Amino acid sequence: MAAARGAGRSASIWDNMRVRFTVCFLGVFVCYFYYGILQETITRGDYGQGDQKEKFRFARTLVFIQCIVSAVFAKILIIFFEGSKPDQTKSWLYGLCSLSYLGAMVSSNSALQYINYPTQVLGKSCKPIPVMILGVTILRKKYPLAKYLCVLLIVSGVALFLYKPNKSSAVADDHVFGFGEILLLVSLTLDGLTGVAQDHMRARFQTSANHMMLNINLWSTLVLGLAVLSTGEIWEFLSFTERHPSIIYNIVLFGLTSALGQTFIFMTVVYFGPLTCSIVTTTRKFFTILGSVILFGNVMSTMQWFGTILVFLGLGFDAKFGKTPKKTTN
Repeated sequence: MAAARGAGRSASIWDNMRVRFTVCFLGVFVCYFYYGILQETITRGDYGQGDQKEKFRFARTLVFIQCIVSAVFAKILIIFFEGSKPDQTKSWLYGLCSLSYLGAMVSSNSALQYINYPTQVLGKSCKPIPVMILGVTILRKKYPLAKYLCVLLIVSGVALFLYKPNKSSAVADDHVFGFGEILLLVSLTLDGLTGVAQDHMRARFQTSANHMMLNINLWSTLVLGLAVLSTGEIWEFLSFTERHPSIIYNIVLFGLTSALGQTFIFMTVVYFGPLTCSIVTTTRKFFTILGSVILFGNVMSTMQWFGTILVFLGLGFDAKFGKTPKKTTN
């Protein structure tokens, strides 16, 4: 009887929508906050001492490990929550989607070798831009005026954030737009293509989020596995971990926080809808920037802070007013 009462009490607690929201918000915040810290620690840290210092240069291998962990995690979710529900999606669609998906991840991780994490996070917050452009040109969507105004705020904020005025002509490294920012643009474009492909799969084959997560990560693992083997990067990576075994712990945590964070995002979408999920993830990105500035000493100018405010204002207005297109024609 006591056990039954305890089970009933637990179920009633979970049925409370405030409890669900708190769990989802804290899950997204904690996982991706720690994910961002781990990402910058791995890719921008110094390994070794004195003349033996070296940087982590294995972005493809890092994404390869992340995809393996995410695929295993998605498979576990399918076994426990979806059972034998068939997946009708064509394999080649997963393959094409995985190319843009992993290309975005590799570009994003590689960009961190040239830019700091706040710049990367703010740039990646601009996903509405490629999604809107591809939606209008490929899917022939028509968006409300509020959507365009939100995108204008975002673009203005990013321009202010990325602008680096030359304080001295003698400083060769001071540039307005460099290789790291180009990699960030490539990542954004590929993110937009991935979103369009996923929308197509959901509309035509009713692909579930867990099956999509599993198969895209499996295809990405296959492609990246061939890449790191053919280039020999995997052997260089293993040699690097032998010299610096402490990095293994951070890489494992990096993969786990990424997979678990995706799970909480899907829970937020299912229970509260994509609007709430967008607000939660936008809030999380702001605190991730603050955390990176505090922990890693990434100094931000007044202009960059103003740009940050504009970007998150645009994202907030986008979540509130600009999510639903007026009409879609096929």
